[in-house]
Amino acid sequence: MKDFLFVFRADYLNMPQVSPEEMQAMTKRWMDWIGGIAAQQKLADRGNRLERTGAVVRGANLVTDGPYTEVKESIGGYTIVKAESLEEASEMAKGCPIFNFGGSVEVREISPLM
Repeated sequence: MKDFLFVFRADYLNMPQVSPEEMQAMTKRWMDWIGGIAAQQKLADRGNRLERTGAVVRGANLVTDGPYTEVKESIGGYTIVKAESLEEASEMAKGCPIFNFGGSVEVREISPLM
């Protein structure tokens, strides 16, 4: 089995405000989706959400604010799964709740450093 990274992207700044009940339902959909992957013994790392603020370091002397505000979609989090192929990992990603609010999942194979 290979490890694959799911990178969750969405326009988080323009998402509609939701009630606490809707937020709870959304969280349950995410937990159910992740739980389904875990039940197949294919969850390597549940991952985490990422804060909206950060920094970009370019070389030793240049640090700027980031992520960039002019980018419509930003990375909101990640998960690592195990799959035999990119196709299998992509099939797992198809159930992601991020699609319910216009987001996307980037699926990338992780190549271990030698």
